Amino acid sequence: MHTPDKATWLQRLVDNLPVVVFEYTFFPSGGRDFTYVSPRCVELIGIESDVLLRGHLSMESFIHPDDYPSFWVSVELSNQLLTPFRWQGRCKGPNGYFWVEANGAPVKTDDGRIVYSGLFSDITEKKELEVQHQESEKRYRDLVEELPLGIVIHAKGTIRYANKAAAKMIGASSPEELTGMDVRRFVHPNSMRVIQERIERIMKGESAGLIEEKFLRLDGSEIDVESIGTPYLFEGEPAIQVVISDITQRKQTEDSFRKTETLLYQLFENTPLAIVLLNREGNVVQINKGFEELFQYAHHEVQGRTLNEIIIPPEFLGESNDINSLITESRVIRVETVRKRKDGQKLSVIIYGVPVTLEDQKLGIFGMYVDITDRKRVEEELKVRNAELDNFVYKVSHDLRAPLSSVLGLAHLAAMPGNDDNLLDYVKLMGQKASQLDHFISDVLSHSKNLKMELKVEKVDFLQIIERTLDDLSYLKGADRVRKEITLEGVDFYSDPWRIGEIMRNLISNAIKYRRLDESQVNISIQINVSQTRCLIQFSDNGIGIERENLDRIFEMFYRASGQSEGSGLGLYIVKNAVEKVGGSIRVASELDKGTVFTIELPQQTL
Repeated sequence: MHTPDKATWLQRLVDNLPVVVFEYTFFPSGGRDFTYVSPRCVELIGIESDVLLRGHLSMESFIHPDDYPSFWVSVELSNQLLTPFRWQGRCKGPNGYFWVEANGAPVKTDDGRIVYSGLFSDITEKKELEVQHQESEKRYRDLVEELPLGIVIHAKGTIRYANKAAAKMIGASSPEELTGMDVRRFVHPNSMRVIQERIERIMKGESAGLIEEKFLRLDGSEIDVESIGTPYLFEGEPAIQVVISDITQRKQTEDSFRKTETLLYQLFENTPLAIVLLNREGNVVQINKGFEELFQYAHHEVQGRTLNEIIIPPEFLGESNDINSLITESRVIRVETVRKRKDGQKLSVIIYGVPVTLEDQKLGIFGMYVDITDRKRVEEELKVRNAELDNFVYKVSHDLRAPLSSVLGLAHLAAMPGNDDNLLDYVKLMGQKASQLDHFISDVLSHSKNLKMELKVEKVDFLQIIERTLDDLSYLKGADRVRKEITLEGVDFYSDPWRIGEIMRNLISNAIKYRRLDESQVNISIQINVSQTRCLIQFSDNGIGIERENLDRIFEMFYRASGQSEGSGLGLYIVKNAVEKVGGSIRVASELDKGTVFTIELPQQTL
């Protein structure tokens, strides 16, 4: 199985870096143009990559006129020698001219094309920091443009000849300035021993291959060079000819590429996004830490497998194949969908698919995943809350107006001329309506407090809460018929006493309101068992019960399963919300005309 080398596929993650990867082609017909430009060019020069690829813009349109000649001289020289292309100059960008560095390597194809692959990067800041060296850089560029190779001939350690390029390379004002100087003057101390051995071998007629070394220029600065020495007869005297190529810029470029490669790799490995690299067959080549953390797979568990086998739910296989087809067509895609974790949990994600290509050949695909599970959960919850809010506003306005309308109607009847009804009857009815209104407002305030109040953890005294609740509800019709049975076992329980009180108040209130009218007693059984980690409460009554088809709706806001009571319809909704606020769960079982059982499980809270 062929996989792209790391440098190739890492450099394709350029969309996240302020650099532009390009491919520029010289055609045998004489034409030349960009054949690939990465999308970052729009940020660098303000031109979309597809505009450049159409061939409507010449290089002159965005290269500074003063820098254009040096650009094409460098290009032509590189074309002739097929040597790496290096150039620095000014280009027109969205905010005016800026400095750019271009590095490229030419490859001549069998059909006669010369194809350059390389990198444009913004070096404006670097140029501004190196203003003091502009003149020396200009001299260096002039030197490279004239002749990139220096030639030095020395005999018995003394320089006998140097060409103009060598003189400028060393920093001399002229070749004559170097004549007669000790050649070791320019050898870096770290290379002295190696150079001395090479000189001795060459003078013996042995060959000495190409090496990299550092030279010391006349001003004491260092340059990196490639040099090769050969035996030479100069004016009848045995000597050594050294051909020198200044590779300082190349070394800097290589260092820059190494740094960029390291940066890209670290970006790939350490970005919080989950990233996977697939080869052209769609098999996993590499995943990063973000992928491991999101989907809980180790690298060895996924390498060589397809994503369809790993993270794609069966119902999304068709969608996955469509996505891969789009990316294969060299399209960057963004899609919001669902993927699965190793443990089977479904995750809502945004997928970015990026094709990795070289010379129109697909090498692979980058897939990047953004986990939006929490956001989707919040969105769904927000939809529910908005629906509840709409319902809440409607019901509150209706249930507030109904008792008020009744009171106003009774007051109007009482004030009618000739009405000889007993006014105490009207007052009694008004009191009942006002009490109904008060209870409704109390439930609304309780619901609001439950939503807004922070959790307050204290020791919970169940017996005190239950007794106080029964006393508070003693005004209810049927409260005098309550027979309670309370069982409390286990250790102390810590939670929010107010919310526990709200749970008990609404359950006891419902047990009284929805009692069986043919029973002489309201039987309430509360069994509480507390362990070190949880509290299990089983609350049961002998009331009218709930029809099976209504069980799923009893915790909805304002839902009334029976017309026996004129309650607010908020009671069990408040119970469920209070249970959830303290991190618990609630279940219900009921049988019509026999009663209802609520099972509540609450976690122990830490102080």
